[in-house]
Amino acid sequence: MIQAVDTSVEFAGIPLRNPVLTASGTFGYGTEFAPFLDLRRIGGFVGKSLTLEPRFGNPPPRIAETPSGMLNAISIENIGVDAFLNEALPALPDGVVVIASCFGTDPEDYARLAQRLSDSPRVAGVEINASCPHVKSGGIEFGQDPKLLGELVGRVRERVSGPLIVKLSPNVTRIAPMAEACQEAGADGVTLINTIQSMEVDVETRRPVLSNVLGGLSGPAIRPIALRMVWQASRAVDLPICGVGGITSAEDAIKFLLCGATAVQVGTTNYINPMAAGEIADGILQYAERHGVSRVTDLIGALEVNSPSAS
Repeated sequence: MIQAVDTSVEFAGIPLRNPVLTASGTFGYGTEFAPFLDLRRIGGFVGKSLTLEPRFGNPPPRIAETPSGMLNAISIENIGVDAFLNEALPALPDGVVVIASCFGTDPEDYARLAQRLSDSPRVAGVEINASCPHVKSGGIEFGQDPKLLGELVGRVRERVSGPLIVKLSPNVTRIAPMAEACQEAGADGVTLINTIQSMEVDVETRRPVLSNVLGGLSGPAIRPIALRMVWQASRAVDLPICGVGGITSAEDAIKFLLCGATAVQVGTTNYINPMAAGEIADGILQYAERHGVSRVTDLIGALEVNSPSAS
């Protein structure tokens, strides 16, 4: 007889029925995926990053395929916080865990926006996008400087009493100081990684394939980098970590849990398979049953390494 598995986790003070979320920018505002996936089947979803006012992104071309990945330079195009709170949120069924993502060009923008979002009873937590690699102002500056990042998180923390999560940039030399800055400033959790700043060139036209020249690389190509950074961050801070980057299967998700992540976010693969997050949640349960794991939380940080000093 197969023992029942407890798939629930708590991430940054947010109870989740299982550790699978969807990543900001890859799942719209939730309703777009309703024909394919019951959002109550997964832990929850992180909405597309919001700004105080509606925002238009970069002109096309702003998405391009790469080997084992995708480049994007959409630049935080979104409907704005008012439309999200008044139209998008009410359209979601009850019981869906919503984490709202916010983006600003200065700490006060972030703080005002995060406060408005956290005041909504439908928003379980706020993830601040401090690391967008293809926006000309704001994110990348905060995401690459631990002092600025700490000041940003501290300013938002003053205005937000609920769960506060910080999405970190991989475009740094060392991830540990960035996670430490978030912990010291009062964050409840960190998400890593965001996309990796990259570019691609069309040799026939001798031009970049993206109108913005630079974009963010996502997809399976970045998974080993994401795993490495989750592992390093988990050894540097006590904060719960949400791992993201190239997850396409339950096996990929479990790798992140073993490296120290409490939860995971499914991103680019949503474009290929809109049912992926649900399938990954089911696959984690099946893995636990197959290996005699009674609680998914037992997998968190359970990676076995040859040397305890490995880093």
